[in-house]
Amino acid sequence: MNSSTQSDNTVTNATNGPQEVELKLALGRDSVDALMAHPLLTDTPPETHRLANVYYDTPELALEAHRVALRLRGDGQTFVQTVKTAGDGQGGLHTRGEWETPRSEERLDLEWLAGLGVTPFENSEVREALQGVYRTDFQRTQWLLKHEGSHIELALDIGKIRVGEQQVDIHEIELELKDGEESALWSLADQLAQHCALRPANASKAARAASLREQQWQLPPCALDMPDQCLERAILALDAWQDSQQQAFLYAARQTLLNLTRHDDPEVATLAGRLGESLSRPGWLDVRFGQQWLLLMQRLYRQ
Repeated sequence: MNSSTQSDNTVTNATNGPQEVELKLALGRDSVDALMAHPLLTDTPPETHRLANVYYDTPELALEAHRVALRLRGDGQTFVQTVKTAGDGQGGLHTRGEWETPRSEERLDLEWLAGLGVTPFENSEVREALQGVYRTDFQRTQWLLKHEGSHIELALDIGKIRVGEQQVDIHEIELELKDGEESALWSLADQLAQHCALRPANASKAARAASLREQQWQLPPCALDMPDQCLERAILALDAWQDSQQQAFLYAARQTLLNLTRHDDPEVATLAGRLGESLSRPGWLDVRFGQQWLLLMQRLYRQ
């Protein structure tokens, strides 16, 4: 009998194990009140939790090398141990492996890790060398919604990522598909964007912590004939700008979007051009920006 428990927000894949499907969106700082007052949420009472999370790795960062995250999350009374693999991501939409098991104490279950079949944990030396490397502390407010026949959990996270003496803000929402159609995530995001300033985000909390620790934010290459790669680069550039406040990343996002104005699809070219030009002005993260970005993503990913 497998000791793992599949989280509610995963769908089972017989080949690859539990799969999490999630759309991550960075929220404008002045948009929390607008989100809380959104018509889709007013009739659904939320749950709020203060969550402390410790992420583990070896001193040599063996898990990071395999793009695996190990987290122990608790509210002071109960704890959950979670493993996530990198999986695939497009435009803020992520599909990745996820395994969870409850814990009665704030300590890792190494035997459970050994039985997952995930590469780094098969090595006993790796398991024994695991230690806390960074932490996140945030308040999560979540709603369970029924939208277009699908069940979606909307989570608003507000808090901090801490690595040693360095820290950055968490200010994001996650739409997690519990059951139903992936298209419902996009539809819900569209409706939220009518009231809230938001943008897609690709960098996980674990990836953000690693970049903060190294003070290095890497952007992937892209080519004009691979517009989805260009959009991914632009999203990651905005993620990097958010945490580093280096204007070079804002410029990189703008130039990447402007490169897409040469795309064969006139709608893609127009939307990318508008978004690129928006990044040249203060206060660019507004409702219109988020709406146009979601339109661009869906034009590229849902054809």
